[in-house]
Amino acid sequence: MIAVIKFLGSNCDLDVCKAIELAGGKAKLVFYTEKDLSNYDGAVIPGGFSYGDYLRAGAIASRTPIINALRKMIDEGKPVLGICNGAQIGLEAGFSRGVFTLNKNARFICKWVYIRVENNKTPFTRFYEKGQVLKIPIAHAEGRFYANDDDLDYLYKNNMIVFKYCDETGEVKEDVNPNGSIDNIAGVCNEKFNALFLMPHPERASQKILGSDDGLFMFKGMIE
Repeated sequence: MIAVIKFLGSNCDLDVCKAIELAGGKAKLVFYTEKDLSNYDGAVIPGGFSYGDYLRAGAIASRTPIINALRKMIDEGKPVLGICNGAQIGLEAGFSRGVFTLNKNARFICKWVYIRVENNKTPFTRFYEKGQVLKIPIAHAEGRFYANDDDLDYLYKNNMIVFKYCDETGEVKEDVNPNGSIDNIAGVCNEKFNALFLMPHPERASQKILGSDDGLFMFKGMIE
């Protein structure tokens, strides 16, 4: 059973539950007030606008009771996936290095993008080839990944950069970077590879009728 964490302002929770079911798993909504996730096999922190994105996106949610339960789950090696606002929450909580901050153009961006798999050793990317290009949409105003030199060096040395924005052929270049993220980084993981935080929405690319089913395999990998 996968816990899908619901905060005040989450709006992609039911979409994630559906994607988990399509991937062959079971999901249950769990509110941010919960302090114990020991009965769950993994968790997804879905997208949305927790607490209206006041202060910084994810900042308030990262101080709620469920964060310590998620930290314990990660420490135990269970898979935890943070998507968009969930990724912002995860980095605000210190689950990986860097931050997601205001887009370079200071506007909300909603469109399809291509991302390249940089690390296929995580539970979420195990069904992809390294270098594989995925078509997945983004929808965020604070999705620009930033890390200082020390943190960026640490991420590279420990193979913690999981996705980069690219073109349809897999070339990573500045003009396909939708939000100004440093080095086109779209998603990062923790040192154990069992917690992934990305801005694109895999649940919105879970069926071909939606435009792509490339994201479904993140949930399949997580479940299996």
